Amino acid sequence: MENTLPLALSLVQAPGTTRMALLSPRLPRSLLPYGVDVGGGRTRKARGTWCSAIAVDAPLANVSGIRWGSSKLQGPRSEMEDDVVVRSDGLDGFSFAAVFDGHAGFSSVEFLRNELYKECTIALQGGLLLTSKNYNAVRDAIQKAFQNVDSKLLIWLEQMGNDVDSGATATVMFLRSDVLIISHLGDSCAVVSRTGKAEVLTNPHRPYGNNKVSLDEVKRIRAAGGWIVDGRICGEISVSRAFGDMRFKTKKNEMLVQGVEEGRWTEKFVSRIQFKGDLVTSSPDIYQVELGSDVEFVLLASDGLWDYMKSSDAVTFVRNQLCQDGDVQLACEALARAALDRGSQDNISILIADLGRTDWQNLPVQRPNFVYEISQAFATIGIVSLGIWISSFLVS
Repeated sequence: MENTLPLALSLVQAPGTTRMALLSPRLPRSLLPYGVDVGGGRTRKARGTWCSAIAVDAPLANVSGIRWGSSKLQGPRSEMEDDVVVRSDGLDGFSFAAVFDGHAGFSSVEFLRNELYKECTIALQGGLLLTSKNYNAVRDAIQKAFQNVDSKLLIWLEQMGNDVDSGATATVMFLRSDVLIISHLGDSCAVVSRTGKAEVLTNPHRPYGNNKVSLDEVKRIRAAGGWIVDGRICGEISVSRAFGDMRFKTKKNEMLVQGVEEGRWTEKFVSRIQFKGDLVTSSPDIYQVELGSDVEFVLLASDGLWDYMKSSDAVTFVRNQLCQDGDVQLACEALARAALDRGSQDNISILIADLGRTDWQNLPVQRPNFVYEISQAFATIGIVSLGIWISSFLVS
């Protein structure tokens, strides 16, 4: 995904983790750090079979001037493991909105879609902390809520005995017309449109890549006794922050024994492993974003969208859809189908919050910059030709 922020996030120290202070002077003024911190190759079924757009409850269609839309698309996966939640009650003028992206089963998402909202509402004192502007208190409350929910989820998964290896990423928004608070763990992403320009608000927690966030995640995992194979923690999971995933938290030793039994590693290798903390953590990154008059809408979606569409393309697509009919729900559904048309092999979940400030009917539709695209094409051809020319000399 383009425009990923070059920010270094502050991580709150959780039990068994290493404290890191990673502050960046390049953080945009509009984005303030809140505190310290698979299924590819299957045959695509008919679009109508896979598309499952969720109608937002009627009271949420327009909350304090904010118009909501949401959509889910299963894509070519055998199971739908994503979910979206929007709630407008209990938070003193703020709306709660979340995208959950599950893996190894739906159980974790099933638990989170109700319990995370409840726990956040309690921790934020029914929204009083959100309206108090005591950002340190808000940060601490959200951190506590996430940790409590994760602890309860791990116990629940073990008691239920189903999908015990399941987990889920979560990107949560607490939204009012003038301010946005994001609590993020995993690889979904939130983006705002500022007069048509995409501003990415989150970074994916993945144990691979050369960006600072990924490198810091790899460092944390190795410090906790873990290792990375082909971009996956212990060769198994490609996200480094999530709810659930008990085999990387409370069942790490059992995971090692199972790995030996399955022939994935040797007893000699296992004997050298010493775990010092959780390999996957539920500690979120938390931000506050001031929503000025230039902010048109907020777009939150799972990686099933972002792995196949640039943030700028997604924002332009949504703007053009809204210019056509002004219907946020239709824009959500169209964006999900566009991701599928671009080859997405994942579940796709999307939330859009139109802040109600833009007169979409009188806004011109954005057109592609053909001059720029043509110049880029010629530049690419030139580079390739130069490479072939140099190679011919090296070979001869």
